[in-house]
Amino acid sequence: MPLLSLNDVSLAYGHHPLLKQVNFQIEKGERVCLVGRNGTGKSTLFRVICQQAEPDDGELWRQDTLRVAYLEQEVPTDSTHTIYEVVASGLGEMGQLLSDYHNAVHHVSDSDASLDKLNELQHKIETQDGWNINQKVETVLSRLELDADQKLIDCSGGMRRRVLLARALVSEPDLLLLDEPTNHMDIAAITWLEEYLLNFKGALIFITHDRTFLSHLATRIVELDRGELSSFPGSYDAYLTKKAELLEAEERANAKFDKKLSEHEVWIRQGIKARRTRNEGKVRRLQDMRRQASERIKQQGKVNFSLNNSELSGKIVVDLRHIHFQYDDDIIINDFSSRIMRGDRIGIIGPNGSGKSTLLKIVLGELTPQQGDVSMGTKLQLAYFDQHRGDLNPEKTVRDNISEGSDHVMVRGKSKHVISYLRDFLFPPERIDSPVKILSGGERNRLLLAKIFLQSANLMVLDEPTNDLDVDTLELLEDLLSDYDGTLLLVSHDRAFLDNVVTSTIAFEGSGEVNEYVGGYEDWVRQSKTRQQFIKDASVKSITKESKQTDNKAKRKLSYKEQRELEELPQIIEKLEQEQAELEKSISLPEFYQQDKDEIKTTLERVEEINMELQTAFERWEYLDNF
Repeated sequence: MPLLSLNDVSLAYGHHPLLKQVNFQIEKGERVCLVGRNGTGKSTLFRVICQQAEPDDGELWRQDTLRVAYLEQEVPTDSTHTIYEVVASGLGEMGQLLSDYHNAVHHVSDSDASLDKLNELQHKIETQDGWNINQKVETVLSRLELDADQKLIDCSGGMRRRVLLARALVSEPDLLLLDEPTNHMDIAAITWLEEYLLNFKGALIFITHDRTFLSHLATRIVELDRGELSSFPGSYDAYLTKKAELLEAEERANAKFDKKLSEHEVWIRQGIKARRTRNEGKVRRLQDMRRQASERIKQQGKVNFSLNNSELSGKIVVDLRHIHFQYDDDIIINDFSSRIMRGDRIGIIGPNGSGKSTLLKIVLGELTPQQGDVSMGTKLQLAYFDQHRGDLNPEKTVRDNISEGSDHVMVRGKSKHVISYLRDFLFPPERIDSPVKILSGGERNRLLLAKIFLQSANLMVLDEPTNDLDVDTLELLEDLLSDYDGTLLLVSHDRAFLDNVVTSTIAFEGSGEVNEYVGGYEDWVRQSKTRQQFIKDASVKSITKESKQTDNKAKRKLSYKEQRELEELPQIIEKLEQEQAELEKSISLPEFYQQDKDEIKTTLERVEEINMELQTAFERWEYLDNF
């Protein structure tokens, strides 16, 4: 028996239908991903399910005892409530009692009034079995590593998402609705959330642009397209294949219909040539076909991204040597060196607050490290995407943010009308004179991309560009950046986006340790595990070697074979380093990731093998040289 069902539900805003007689139901234990382009009405459908919006027509049926929790996409920014108060608010009246008691305990005094209030609250909680419920709040706070007494206004965007998620989870709902739950969350938090939801006993409906998150969780995909819902059981890849087939069939059907309509239009212009009754029937059919054509809702267009040409930068873009940066006693970057070359596409990953934006500011010259040197290359032209969208003026219109009052912009050396340019980024003409402050998150991201792509840049710095973008737009952005011949620095928590775009990864791994790896996110996971195991093994070997070193020296000298080995090791190391340099050079080229996947995998695995062989050779050399 379903937990909830929609039967022929319709909803429109003005003349724009968001839901057209849709039917949907969800069973216990299902994990349904709701997909669709930005603005198609996914969040509206969530509000209908939560009974926050009334449909124009149709029926919503829910089980009488159904508990629904909803994590909205927008994160509150001005709440002065504590984390405990926000989380407990998910429990209704009991949550308010628990919040009052929690605050009273922290501000209790010796006055009779204060003690009386505390006793009164305690009695009310006891009579309603509230202590068991309080334990649920404490458990969720602990699991999500949240400070109960911290105010929400002092939290980062990612932390606020955790707080709102805790509020949704604390009620132990039968149906959990999550609207873009991974926005502003770092990779560690996203993987934790994946594991939690895989073990969640209730039903789940979620909206996400994170394809890795989607692939790991969804048992069924439901698409909202032009007001209609379509269900696709199975994996995300199976959905993409089936969707492509359906769109192709739709295009063929539309082409056939349009041809027939054109023939009827030719007939009507030629005049009536047959019997009157037959002609009247044909006229009625023509009128009906015209009505069908006018009511047909075309598929939403795709973003048309393009970049302005720029001159090449110098071969070396940025040279970082032994960078050290800290805030007070908190070490952010400790002895990090890297040379960024022209054409590199580098991903920067790490937990929220680890220092990713700090590194970008050091590269951009906005911060000066306490130690180390930063050398910038020549002929650099910078374009910077700020995740907080600081370059957009919310009070100005969409048009004025792009063109500053002008009717034309320069695109790839040619003048283009601003309306036509904004249409490439899916802004209809009636939208371009709207103030930016009323735009959705996805629309603001598209607008900032439109503004950045007007610049001629050979160094592009993108700080979380993927938030709020739909999957189609993400894939187009991936294609653009993969063909970009400049240098790219990309901060992102989108694992699939990183894997598809970057050629190397800079990872913040805690306590100021920053390391660089070849490849994307999955390559980092594999290499970091190998590296951690190597460090562990090397530590054990070091302890064993130190304990035996004195005795070994006293007992014997090098054998002839060991002496020859010691003499040959420098040549072996030099040969390995030459091979390493050649492979890293080929990997840094833009065309490397356009090869066959097996060739890419073989090369990356060989780089890893060389690293291990070099470590072993250096250890052996050090050991033999001590005799």
